[in-house]
Amino acid sequence: MKPILHRMALAAIALVAILAARPALAFDTTAQYAVLMDAATGAVLWEKDGDVRMHPASMSKLMTLSMLFDALKSGTVKLTDEFPVSEHAWRAGGTTSGSSTMFAQVGSRIPVEVLIQGIIVQSANDGCITVAEALKGSEPEFAAAMTERAKELGLTDSTFANSTGWPDPNQMMTAHDLARLARHIIYDFPEYYHYFSEKEFTWNGIHQENRNPALYLDPTVDGLKTGHTEASGFGLVVSAKRGDERLILVLNGMPTNKARAEESVRVLDWGFRSFKKYQIFAKGAAVENAPVWQGTYSQVPLVAGNDVSLIMTPDQRKGMKVSVNYSSPVKAPIAAGQQLGTLRIEVPDKPVQEIPLLAGANVDRLGIFGRAMNALKHMIFGA
Repeated sequence: MKPILHRMALAAIALVAILAARPALAFDTTAQYAVLMDAATGAVLWEKDGDVRMHPASMSKLMTLSMLFDALKSGTVKLTDEFPVSEHAWRAGGTTSGSSTMFAQVGSRIPVEVLIQGIIVQSANDGCITVAEALKGSEPEFAAAMTERAKELGLTDSTFANSTGWPDPNQMMTAHDLARLARHIIYDFPEYYHYFSEKEFTWNGIHQENRNPALYLDPTVDGLKTGHTEASGFGLVVSAKRGDERLILVLNGMPTNKARAEESVRVLDWGFRSFKKYQIFAKGAAVENAPVWQGTYSQVPLVAGNDVSLIMTPDQRKGMKVSVNYSSPVKAPIAAGQQLGTLRIEVPDKPVQEIPLLAGANVDRLGIFGRAMNALKHMIFGA
């Protein structure tokens, strides 16, 4: 048997092979770092230095919230539980700190649900420290646990020194990791995601509005978090859903709050307008019929085990190349579902995808007489 590579021009799905590399997507941003992700698949649609480590500022509070959501999901914490506000939380993140705060009073006890709202809507540093101390005893211990949990989630370029995003050389993430983290929150904690769309919150008699400008500029936006320090510039993690499509956008390193607001809406609009979902093959549909050696059937269909769909621009779709790789002929017996080859999909400016191709049917081996006749036929006719 010899491995063969089939290059297919499939008119039904208008796949046009290209010989030369196409230029990158002609789109840029004023942000220093950016990632646009398809939420359903986690595929990165467009990025700018998306895997370069950066200061995440308060966007790293998403990791603090993820740790709290983990505790809620495991049952070790309930929304009605009350966490005490220490003097450290009050001094480092409260009214005396000069930073974003929910104005928690030292010595008071605050329900977990209220802390979630304070951290999301008001970016409350005192709320984050209160959560950290309640879950792990101290903020340094909590930061170490954040780093460890990040590794478990595949956020390999993220390290944490605190729960708030306060400037520290060891408080680092990438835009790609932030997008992955946002996706984790959206899909693994759907029961808590609604808090991210709350536009206002009042605690301790003080009313504050959500700092996420995209919530007010785009009605399809429903989260997640902003950030700003001198070291990071202005940034945000935002998600929006239009129809059945959800995108996650991370921007960081912008010069002003105004630029952050305008850029978030501009990039989201471009993303929804430019990227579409294309079905390449349906689950169980024959991609190709492979010849069979010594089988009761002369061919076996090669099928994908699941729908094969890609999010891409129309230009990327035109430049897509599809190939099938398998050893021919396939030797009988063959069991339905047995992997026989791979489907390789190459799209300009996207990672190559290789998808297993499975036998679409059972093919029994010929009996002794049939195998002998088949061998004789091959010797005489070469087929």
